[in-house]
This record gives sequence, structure tokens and C-alpha cells, in this order.
Amino acid sequence: MASSAQAPIQGNGSDPITAPERRTGWKLLAAGLIGSSIEWYDFFLYGTAAALVFPHVFFPHSSAFMGTLLSFSTFWAGFVARPLGGLLAGHFGDKYGRKPTVVACLIGMATATFLIGCLPSAASVGVLAPVLLVLLRFVQGAAAGGQWGGIALLLTESAHPKRRGFAGTFGQTSVPVAVIIVNLIFTTTGTVVSNDTFLDWGWRIPFLLSAVMFPVVLHIQRKVEDTPDFRELQKAATKKPEASVVRAPLTEAVRRNWRTILLGCGTLSATNSLFYVSITGLLSYGTTTLHMERNSLLTVTLLSSALMGGLLPYTGHLSDRFGRRNLILVGGLGVAAWAFPYFALVNTASAPLVFVAIAVGFLFQGLTYGPMAAFLGELFAPNVRYSGASLAYQLSAIIVSGGTPILMTTIVAKTGTTTLVAAYIALMGLVTFVSAWFLPETNPAEVRADPETLPGTQLYA
Repeated sequence: MASSAQAPIQGNGSDPITAPERRTGWKLLAAGLIGSSIEWYDFFLYGTAAALVFPHVFFPHSSAFMGTLLSFSTFWAGFVARPLGGLLAGHFGDKYGRKPTVVACLIGMATATFLIGCLPSAASVGVLAPVLLVLLRFVQGAAAGGQWGGIALLLTESAHPKRRGFAGTFGQTSVPVAVIIVNLIFTTTGTVVSNDTFLDWGWRIPFLLSAVMFPVVLHIQRKVEDTPDFRELQKAATKKPEASVVRAPLTEAVRRNWRTILLGCGTLSATNSLFYVSITGLLSYGTTTLHMERNSLLTVTLLSSALMGGLLPYTGHLSDRFGRRNLILVGGLGVAAWAFPYFALVNTASAPLVFVAIAVGFLFQGLTYGPMAAFLGELFAPNVRYSGASLAYQLSAIIVSGGTPILMTTIVAKTGTTTLVAAYIALMGLVTFVSAWFLPETNPAEVRADPETLPGTQLYA
């Protein structure tokens, strides 16, 4: 594992950051949070619609089980595309810059999501409707796969050395923020219009609202600078070839760090599996099997996500003080231990107890997900960082995230219980623990104890 530990974040280590200035740095955090929140809003919106709407709109002639399964299969298409998006964005982001790559991904996501809201139903155009749905979902996935690494690096590479964990959480916090927005809009729309009207055209409103992404993209393009690390790579291109922009960043990342990439993928197993059970799988399971009200489940998810959104910045702060790896180890074990109590509470079909199940699960997820932006980036050298971190993150998306709702739906339908689903979540928690165990601590004690820059000082130098 020495190769994976050889490349801590460089460029602005103990030297003061020349740009951006402190005020500009806080604007960058805000832009990262807002842009990434809207991006994940678009991506998660599809998951909620896949559970509640798409079986009726795009697969109306299928049974309830098969319609849900087909709908979740189109949901998975986005996760199949995410590694491809991560590969392409990683290549261009390491070669041409973090910012232009992020802007391209944000535009792609907004366009695809808006067009989903314009799609005709299967009743109008037949099989062409789900085909177009899958194609647009694929574009969504590619855009989401590319933007995560770019946002994470824009935030962490520009941050003060002692505060990268905290800065990175502004990208991570966008995930629960996006879930909150999705659930608020779905709950409001479902309350204002009747169920038939909602299934007819009301569901389109949340997708059409993705048009608000374009002003955010324009702001990032005009106001946000690329990171100091990437600018230093460009300057060093002629003087230090080993530290400069490389011709094929993805190939170089895989050749030098393939073990690190696979272990980085493994560290995300706990949070990705339990998260997609909570925001997507439970919506279908709760409404069809437990016969809970749709809006009560959406409200429970909303409140739990608000709790997670407040927690994530604190976990990033803790990782700056006590190390990234330590928090991830605790979080992985926590998810494994909570898996069976989680489903025991869910199966009561009591909204307050379902809230407890999801909220405690999100607490353990936060310990793993909060430090992840800084942790994955710090595992790789600057000239292959976008490629390496994105590939690790998006491999987990296709292996764990996208398939979890399908796996849950199939297991429950075949066995009539959630016991094997709980066992799967517990296994994913252990995978996270083992993967983190074999990775190095990227924020070691000697760095945290450096008296020159004490924790808790300014975010940007």
C-alpha cells in the first residue's frame, strides 16, 4: 500500500494559498454546495419518481412487481453510466482543469433532467417512451459521475491544509440537501393535486424545475477559478514532468494505484447501500408492502436527511482533528451493527420508528461519507487525482448503489421478509471497515499536530 500513500495533496501544503482570498473561498463553498445540490437533486429526483410514478407512466401494462422492477432497472442505468462519466471527466479534469469539466457536467445533468419532464408517456408513444427514458437517465448518470470528483477537488484543493475535511463536506452535504428538496417538492405537488393528476402531469413539475441549474452554471463559469493545485501542475509542466499534467491520466491512475482505487470503492459500500435503501427502496417497500402513506414516508426521509445535512460538516471537522480513516472505520462498523435493528423498526410500519431507523443509519453513514471527499482525493497524486478519486467513487455506484433497490425489491418479493436485505447491508458495512483498514490515514497525527497551522483557524489562507 505504499504506492497509495505516496501522494498527499500537494501544491498548497504548508504554504499560504495565493488565491482565492478568504471571502472568495467562502463563495466557492457556497457555489459548490448549491451547484452540487441541484445536480444531486436532478439525479435523486429520478429515484423517487422510479419508486412512485414511473411504473404507472412508462410500464402501465406490467404487474405491480414487474413495473417496479423495470422502473428500478431504468434507475440503475444512471449508475451504469456513472463510471463512464467519471472516466471521461477524470481524464479531462486532470488534463484541462477541474472547473471546465464541472461546468460541462452540470449542463449535461440539467438538460437531461428537463427533457425527462417533457417525455411522452407509454400510453402516447408505446415502447419509445421507456427507451427515451433510459437514454436520458444514462446522460444523467454520466453527468453525475463526472461532477462529484470535480466539485470535491474544487473545494478541497483550494482549502486551508487544516480544513480540507470540512471544506469537502460542502459537496457531500449537497446529497441530503438534494433529498430534502426532492421530497419537499414531491410532497407539495402530491398535496396540491389529486393522485390521478399527479400521475398524469404533476410529476413533471419537479423535473422541469431543473432549469434553475443554468444560472448556477453561469456563475461558476464566470466567477470561480480553477484550483491552486491544478494551476501549479500547469506551471510545472516543463520543469517537473513527474508532477505535471500527464497525457493519459486514467491509464496512469490505474497503473499506479489500482489497489487504492478498489479499496477506495470498497470504503463507500456501507453508505451507498443503506442510503439508497432509505431514499428509494423504502418508498416502494413502504407504500406497496407495508401500506404506509406516501407523504408520511417522504416526510420521514426529509427529516432524516435534514439531520444528516447538519451532521456532515461536523464529521468533516472531526476528520480534520482526528483523522479521516478513523471515522470511516467507526461508521462502517456502525452500519453493520445497525442493519438488523434498522429493518426491525421499519417493519413496524410506524412513521416515528421508521424515522429512528433512517436517522440512526444516516448518523453512521455520515461518519463514512463526510470525510470521503478529502479522503479519496488525498489518496492520489494531483496529476491523476480527478481520475483516481472519480473511478473509486463511481465503481461503487455501479456495483452497490444502483443495484441495491433492485436487490431489495427482488429479495422481498421472493422471500417475503427483509432478513436477507439486512444481512446484505451488514455485509456492506464490513466491506467498508475492511477496505478502510487497508488504506493509509491521509491526515496523519503529525500533520494534525503541526503547531504552524492549528485546527479551527481560517478556512482559506
